[in-house]
Amino acid sequence: MKKQSQLNVVWLLALSTIFSLTGRAVGNEVPAALLVENADPLAKINPVSELAGIQPTDWAFQSLKSLMDRYGVVAPGYLDSALRGNRAMSRYEFAASLAASMNRISELTTAETANRAHQEDLETLKRLQAEFDRELEVLQPRLHNLETSIGYRIQPFSTTTELEGEVLFAVSGVGSGETADNSGDATDSNLTFSNRARLTFNTSFTGKDRLRIRLQAGNIPGIDDATGTDMARLAFQSDSDNQFELSILEYRFPIGEQAIVYLEAEGGDLDDFFTDTLNPFFSGSGRGSISRFAQRNPIYRQGGGAGVGVVYNFSESVSLSLGYLADEADNPEVGFGEAEYGAIAQLTLEPSDSFKVGFTYIHSYNSLDTGTGSRRANDPFNDESDAIIADSFGLQSTLEINDGLTVSGWVGFIHATAMDLPNNPAADIFNWAITLAFVDVGIENSVAGIAIGQPPKVTSSDFEVAGNTYEDEGTALHLEAFYRFPVNDNVDITPGVLVITNPEHDRNNTTYIGTIRTTFRF
Repeated sequence: MKKQSQLNVVWLLALSTIFSLTGRAVGNEVPAALLVENADPLAKINPVSELAGIQPTDWAFQSLKSLMDRYGVVAPGYLDSALRGNRAMSRYEFAASLAASMNRISELTTAETANRAHQEDLETLKRLQAEFDRELEVLQPRLHNLETSIGYRIQPFSTTTELEGEVLFAVSGVGSGETADNSGDATDSNLTFSNRARLTFNTSFTGKDRLRIRLQAGNIPGIDDATGTDMARLAFQSDSDNQFELSILEYRFPIGEQAIVYLEAEGGDLDDFFTDTLNPFFSGSGRGSISRFAQRNPIYRQGGGAGVGVVYNFSESVSLSLGYLADEADNPEVGFGEAEYGAIAQLTLEPSDSFKVGFTYIHSYNSLDTGTGSRRANDPFNDESDAIIADSFGLQSTLEINDGLTVSGWVGFIHATAMDLPNNPAADIFNWAITLAFVDVGIENSVAGIAIGQPPKVTSSDFEVAGNTYEDEGTALHLEAFYRFPVNDNVDITPGVLVITNPEHDRNNTTYIGTIRTTFRF
């Protein structure tokens, strides 16, 4: 069966990488026949780490991603996550996903049903096949030979489920000085060594759908507690005393050729599942920015938990995302109607292969705390309101200047109203950021990132505390730099530094945070 063949490709490709790096099979010597066979054609092939990468903004990347979405293709292993998460790929990684797409579309064009591939999609596929003809030519025989030589030794994890793993370790520290919470206490400037582990199970029952289950454990402390401000929060913070917990339970399936429906039972986020945040090199917590703020526009962080979403692709260049998530939706006392919630609508346009822009609207209830801004921005009514309605507007864009530089940025505006206080006071909250990603700096597949922005700030308010308007008086700046470089195909190291000037928008000092993140993927 073609589906079984595609699943075998996942394991054979992984084993191929192990052979090329170590020269040994898992617990066994590499068969002599395979070594002899590899000695001729494959010895001339450059390692994957030395190959020119396919960037998320390349026409090939976007074209293949569109085809996979339209025809419900599940790529081998982590390659599907790479395409969904918009990270750079090697040409051989890309060819593996292309081969899976070719098999799927071939099924549709030969089956005796009304479901046929569009002619323009076939033309796109022909162009991709011609562009990656050499990689496909080398990849297919290699996988076939590996399956013949060692297939009898290795049993797949499951015929329907793929396992992905990620483990990261972080050494982090805070510069000496006072905390930003007006307590007069000194920051906790001791170095810490901590970790986070994720196991993700992706299951497909039809070849078009996907059930995702993620378990997560970690002991990474809150840097925001050490500094007294959420502006210093790291992207990968997680503390469950290293006990595994269910962090994601999600099922997605297509409707027709243009719509994908998401059902979230646990751990749903408006940004992760329904929308493209248009910040491709910063969005991941394991391989993106070191800070929470630089990952995406903070307005996306309103709402989470259980709910439903849909993405409708009008064309390759126009898509609409709609979603609704509620916290404690399983609680009979609140349900969907009374729980904290966030609802999103985003129109994403792609005028060219190198430019994208997104227009976002979010309506939320008691979900204003984004964990990125000042205390006033997270709670503009000083904990006196239990019914805060917020309307948020965002503009995001990303532009690939050239193969080595991508510039992204956003502005976000929130209008919050306390519905249970006299006269329904309102507050306006604003944030912005610009990010720059320099690709292949010194090392192939490396990324040097710079982020500059203003964390969420209360710019105006009708609410008063002790006769004073509850606004942020000063302006903080977020300055971040990191450099992610690969040790091999499965290990990345990312040193980074974060500087917050005038933290909490009202402190005349500066907060410094440094970290070294090491990420292992399998």
